[in-house]
Amino acid sequence: MRNTQATELLFDLAQPGRRAAIFPESDVDTAAASECIPAEFLAAAAPELPEVTEPDVIRHFTNLSTLNMSVDTHFYPLGSCTMKYNPKRHERLAALPGIGDLHPYQSEDQLQGMLAIQYEMQEMLAEIAGLPAVSLQPAAGAQGEFTALLVASAYFKDRGENRTKVLFPSSAHGTNPASAALAGFECVQLKDGADGFVDLVELKAHLDDKTAVFMITNPNTLGLFESKITQIADLVHEVGGLVYIDGANMNAILGVTRPGDFGGDMMHYNVHKTFTGPHGAGGPGAGPIAVRDFLADYLPGPIVSRSESDTETFTMTTPAKSIGRVRSFFGNVGILMRGYFYLRTLGAKGLREASEDAVLNANYLKALLEDVLPVPHGNHCMHEFVASASDLQKERGISAMDIAKRLLDYGFHAPTVYFPLVVSDAIMIEPTETESKATLEAFAETIRKIIGEPAETLHNAPHTTPVSRPDDVRAARKPILRWRSEK
Repeated sequence: MRNTQATELLFDLAQPGRRAAIFPESDVDTAAASECIPAEFLAAAAPELPEVTEPDVIRHFTNLSTLNMSVDTHFYPLGSCTMKYNPKRHERLAALPGIGDLHPYQSEDQLQGMLAIQYEMQEMLAEIAGLPAVSLQPAAGAQGEFTALLVASAYFKDRGENRTKVLFPSSAHGTNPASAALAGFECVQLKDGADGFVDLVELKAHLDDKTAVFMITNPNTLGLFESKITQIADLVHEVGGLVYIDGANMNAILGVTRPGDFGGDMMHYNVHKTFTGPHGAGGPGAGPIAVRDFLADYLPGPIVSRSESDTETFTMTTPAKSIGRVRSFFGNVGILMRGYFYLRTLGAKGLREASEDAVLNANYLKALLEDVLPVPHGNHCMHEFVASASDLQKERGISAMDIAKRLLDYGFHAPTVYFPLVVSDAIMIEPTETESKATLEAFAETIRKIIGEPAETLHNAPHTTPVSRPDDVRAARKPILRWRSEK
């Protein structure tokens, strides 16, 4: 049964005169707002807000919450996004006194415990990356990319080099060219090879003394480890460029291999994808970056430093040639804390086991499905795989979107579809390490059932949600950004 109340707007429930709270008459002298506030700060008219009672408000948002799909409520195999389970233990720890009640304007001597934790976080991230210098300040993965590219720009400018190009494969995450363009670079997209890997001939053709950075995700967006990554890095380094590793897929290689060891000069972490920070709803996020030692002086500050004196103290310092702040205060400390607890909980051995389990789960699910959803690239995958519904589309008119939409009716969140573009009718599936064998088998069985259903049933799916198939093109071109009264 559809919950129709949850799809109504608060404005639909409004009636003039209704109030969520009714205050008694004031027992002190009052004055009109116009007498107390300068005219230029007064609105011409009161804002149009819904007039509703407290039960209306509570029921509205409670009902809305029941429509939400999350990793806490459903299997969430969203490829490329790594929807890791968020342990509730970390939520409790992040709220402990001395952590959750600190204020960024407190003096350093009152923040020594927090600074010690942040210093340890820097050191652990540096070790995992194989890159010695870390900034925790960026507030999301995309901002981490942008920040690292600003660091690269400052580095080359300081050396007197005019490098203008950032290269990336056609299968790159969309944030890569967006970050590069925002940082002032020319974006050059390279064609992937037929095998899904970087085409070395294509790469060589675009490398020159204008190359600043080559951005690459490894494992890549097809869920494959770039076996020639050291050769790729060598080619970029030969022309004086830097290699940027997009850390979106670090969940596959934690404790197994390190970007710094296979040629990366810079990288970002997605704390939500790799270290179980809460994911979704637009934030908050954290995207720490790690870089080689010769780039350390350009990092945004503050960086936490530890004194070498007998009395261990921690201070916040700004690198000598810093690009400046990219976020207020110290970054998204609350999210970083959750990542810290994850690292301390698992340790080095546990991190490696998490990655190994993620890879095992992905390959098991791939084996369960590849006879009905073939995987064009790779006999084995890393933490995710990209299947294709192309044959189903040609034979029965069933699209990747049809399968994704119908999964909602069965209580599964849809995988990523139509990305990366190098695979026709792509269905990108990532189960993560925390899902059980039973869950994976139930998901595979459901997909098989869906594929056996009449095409007409799938074209109209989902059938159990308040909204089935919105006009995505119209929504993108003509978004409704505010409620308008019909009065």
